[in-house]
Amino acid sequence: MTDRLKDYCKKARFRIPALVAVALVFLVTGLLMASSLKLTGHSQALTPALQTGSGFPMSFADLAQNLGPMVVNIKVTKVQTTEFQGTQLPDGPFGDLFKRFFNNMPGSSEGFKTQGAGSGVIISKDGQILTNYHVVEGSKEIVVTTNDKREFKASVVGRDQKTDLAIIKVDVGLPLKAATLGDSDALRVGEWVLAIGNPFGLTNTVTSGIVSAKGRVIGAGPYDDFIQTDAPINPGNSGGPLFNIEGEVVGINTAIIPNGQGIGFAIPISTAKSLIPQLIQKGKVTRGYLGVQIQDISSDLAATLNMKEQKGALISDVVHGSPAEKGGVKRGDVIVSFNGKDIGNSHELSSIVASTPVGTEVSLNVIRDGKKLSSHVKIEKLQSDEPEEVLSEKAAYSPWGLKLQALNPLTARKLGFKGNHGVLVADVQPGSPAEAASIQKGDVIVEINREPVKDIKELKDMLKKSKGKGSLLVLIHRNGGKLYIAMNG
Repeated sequence: MTDRLKDYCKKARFRIPALVAVALVFLVTGLLMASSLKLTGHSQALTPALQTGSGFPMSFADLAQNLGPMVVNIKVTKVQTTEFQGTQLPDGPFGDLFKRFFNNMPGSSEGFKTQGAGSGVIISKDGQILTNYHVVEGSKEIVVTTNDKREFKASVVGRDQKTDLAIIKVDVGLPLKAATLGDSDALRVGEWVLAIGNPFGLTNTVTSGIVSAKGRVIGAGPYDDFIQTDAPINPGNSGGPLFNIEGEVVGINTAIIPNGQGIGFAIPISTAKSLIPQLIQKGKVTRGYLGVQIQDISSDLAATLNMKEQKGALISDVVHGSPAEKGGVKRGDVIVSFNGKDIGNSHELSSIVASTPVGTEVSLNVIRDGKKLSSHVKIEKLQSDEPEEVLSEKAAYSPWGLKLQALNPLTARKLGFKGNHGVLVADVQPGSPAEAASIQKGDVIVEINREPVKDIKELKDMLKKSKGKGSLLVLIHRNGGKLYIAMNG
């Protein structure tokens, strides 16, 4: 062995123990750090999929078990009118043959029965259930199935087509487990949510996901403000609850994009909470009315209007005699604040006005010619622009074959109607006395037998009392003028 090799081996004897010592130091340090992380709980922060910041386990098992009894399946029987109803069948042998054939068909006297299904969430111990309007629309019979497979017949308490919400009620005798309604305004994008419902008739199905977005406008109605989620929602989930990780209802599952994956929409529970008392007490919703036509502000409009920010609702028209006109609001104004709340766009203004109690005096901040001005207006009642609905589920046509609709100022203006009273004809039943008299959809009924018509209820009473007592002299408004029509019963 050469002297150089001997010298290297001697040095190596000292290097090996040193390397071992260093390795032992790193090993001990690593174990201490791991132990420290485990003791302080920091290891859980490194694996966020195992636990949320609030301490709920992400298996969702306990949460789903606790929430399941609050969700119900809703089966709805509807009646579809047949195409031959209201038509004149031929006389003679062939007419008799057709009549016998149709009369022997199941449900032919009132139409064909169809069934639909949806979901709902129990909101009170005495059996109040929140669901979608479209789930119970046109229902002849409603059957609710609870989580423990009990079935009960339900009745409609109240409904609102504009927000697609409805409340039905079951009488079970014993207190039910009711859900807690949360705060959807506090919901953040990225939070975990659970959808529970009955997709495709598969009872009590639980799916999970996150909040993908808020404030979505999808063209479903005038007050769109949907929560978007990737929690799987399918047909049958409609009306079912969307829960947050605390077990609170934050939305009512309502819509999906058929060709999309992981794109579902829920009505914010904060929207529903403001309407529930009215739906239970009155069966319908009364909304506030300002009396303006509004639009969003583009960047070009903002520059033209000398606005620094592209925010607010631009007034394109003001209804004569409306609260806005009385408060000094003018065409071309931009409403940037309503009762202390900033307005970002026209949709926000529509929603906040609608939810404002009738008779409330509110402050408005508007920008006019680049200057900020203040005004005060008293909110009035928004007249319904939809056919009045009957909660007993009976046909909406009057005995004379008319479907009637309240006349609001905007509709009256479009029709060129300047009277103080009148009722709009929303539809005419085929084969009815109204059709025979050539009354048309869009006519405004002003008088019956020279008696002024004030509202739908009064007109319905007049039509009901006069049925079978000869002809009626009906004064209508059509195409900017008035016309008398004789309607024979």
